[in-house]
Amino acid sequence: MSERAASPEASTHPEPPARLKGPVFYGAATGVVLIAVWAMIAPAAAADAIGALVGWTSEWFGWFYILFATAVLVFVLFLGISRYGRIKLGPERSTPQYSTFAWAAMLFAAGIGTDLMFFAVAEPVTQYLAPPVGEGETVAAAREATVWTLFHYGITGWGMYALMGMALAYAAYRRNLPLAIRSALYPVFGKRIHGALGHGVDLAAILGTIFGVATSLGIGVVQLNFGLEVLFGIPEGRAAQIGLIVLAVAAATVSAVSGVDRGIKRLSQLNVLLAIGLAVFVLLAGRTTFLLNGLVLNIGDFVSSFPSLTMQTFAFDRPVEWLNAWTLFFWAWWTAWAAFVGLFLARISRGRTIRQFVAGTMIIPFSYIVMWISIFGNSAIDRVRGGDAAFGELAMNTPERGFYTLLMDYPAFPFVGAVATFVGLLFYVTSADSGALVMANLSAHLRRPKDDAGPGLRIFWAVATGLLTAAMLIVGGVPALQNATIIMGLPFAFVMVLVMVGLHRSLRLESLRAAAHRPVRPGRSGRVPSAAVDGRRPSGRRERRRRAMAYSGEDSAEDYLGAVAVPVLREVAGELRGQGIDAQVRRSADDLVEGDAELTVDPGGDHPFCYRLRLRSVRIPGHGRPVRADEDTYSRLEVQVGEAAPGYDVLGYTHTQLIDDVLDQYERHLEVLRLQEPIPAPRRSSAERPIRD
Repeated sequence: MSERAASPEASTHPEPPARLKGPVFYGAATGVVLIAVWAMIAPAAAADAIGALVGWTSEWFGWFYILFATAVLVFVLFLGISRYGRIKLGPERSTPQYSTFAWAAMLFAAGIGTDLMFFAVAEPVTQYLAPPVGEGETVAAAREATVWTLFHYGITGWGMYALMGMALAYAAYRRNLPLAIRSALYPVFGKRIHGALGHGVDLAAILGTIFGVATSLGIGVVQLNFGLEVLFGIPEGRAAQIGLIVLAVAAATVSAVSGVDRGIKRLSQLNVLLAIGLAVFVLLAGRTTFLLNGLVLNIGDFVSSFPSLTMQTFAFDRPVEWLNAWTLFFWAWWTAWAAFVGLFLARISRGRTIRQFVAGTMIIPFSYIVMWISIFGNSAIDRVRGGDAAFGELAMNTPERGFYTLLMDYPAFPFVGAVATFVGLLFYVTSADSGALVMANLSAHLRRPKDDAGPGLRIFWAVATGLLTAAMLIVGGVPALQNATIIMGLPFAFVMVLVMVGLHRSLRLESLRAAAHRPVRPGRSGRVPSAAVDGRRPSGRRERRRRAMAYSGEDSAEDYLGAVAVPVLREVAGELRGQGIDAQVRRSADDLVEGDAELTVDPGGDHPFCYRLRLRSVRIPGHGRPVRADEDTYSRLEVQVGEAAPGYDVLGYTHTQLIDDVLDQYERHLEVLRLQEPIPAPRRSSAERPIRD
């Protein structure tokens, strides 16, 4: 609907607030509160139960996590380079809402939190001193240490984000389904996603999201607590950490209420710029030549070793504790975050093609991660190899202290440390407010994909995330959060397998539709055209030549739409309804602009037929009839059958010719659906059946 038509309505009839999804909200809220209260009342029992569950998950599903992560990455890269990459995550004429920099900043800040500062120093040092295989404190261990960190923070995890982002954006902006996790499963389960099955999927997504975000926030809190002690003398402990949680949740609440454009977008851009500045400072103030050489070496080592790392299960000599603490934890963590980040990426990626989306999510964040980890990781390893064994032990055994202790070696530490603390807080806030926004949206019925839940619901989830973070810190600190993430990520991993199946089905069906829905010219349908409006019966060639050389004005195009086209659509809809088929004609709706008309037919399956007419004003080409100087545009009435089908002009079709075109396209739609149905095995007669001896 145009702004001219919508503005009076908006002023007198405000839209009702989004309705709550009762089963999803109350189920997730109850689960979070019960777990948090249990952890606070009986921390020892909670720690024992979590430890037992994580051991069972590692033993029986460790191989699944590793295979699953690799399969997702291969699937996403395949979509990006295949013919499906041209499909747009939105209507064909849609354009991206955000600039490339703003989009990249938001997807990075939402997908990576303050934990990158935590692990960029702690993991390389730990892998150097205690690698999973081989001897530590060697040149080979130094090279492998940074590669392991890049592997755990690399493109595999971003493949999970990209999968969920694509599936959700496609379902919401291409199929007009709600922007919810359940919508990605529509191609698999059909209309059943609107019932208990869909509620269960969204509930699992919220639980996985809140545990994943709480893990990141818990890591950030303990690290920032140490930084505040070094800078301002605030002692480490639960009191300070809970105070940080309260402060960060308050900031996240303000940002979440202000919305994506004013809150998350601006914080994300500032965050990325400051973080890049911090990394450049360490590069220039440290051993610049060594760090540049290390960066190039790390990239080469990562590319050469990635194929073997991605399927490494350590089947013959399994380091169980190492796997649980690193690879399995990271893959579960990425999985738990995939619902939240994927939905957020879908929210900000309307109008981009699948190829652009895959390239952006695979290249932009990983380039930043390679730069950050290589600079800080190699600086830390170089300090240990230079003889500072105490720093190595500190970074391995108390990883929250590693980052700030490394910065103490550089000039102007009070200022640099303050910038690092501010960057960490921004990472925290952008993760927390993005998570609150997404969980609130999953808990509400939203009318359109661009809508967001109300401030009250977003505040609730920001507070709930802070409560869960505090509870897990009481249970056992960061290790308890890591173990809980491994457990909570497993159910959603199976959901993501179904998401892959559903997305491939949808894209394959759209590809078939695009091949079938080509313009149907009048006279080629096999039906006999009626007399023209002026009473003559021009030949097909004469009629096509007349239409090709005619340029209609806006008034005549609107007259044709109202006098011929819309009555044709209503006539076809009435005929189909007479046959028991649900058919509707719309002239105004949330997703229609002024001058559009649409026939929607639901023959009873999961893929309705849509024949949309759009009035467009286009520039007159520089050939054909003479054009006056004040006349440089003309009107077209374009048909759109499916988002991937090219539009073609039907302005001037006779009444019967337009009916022929509608029915031709509907028959092609039914044929495409028929090709998707499995062919039943023929029943053999008794004479053909095998005879038992």
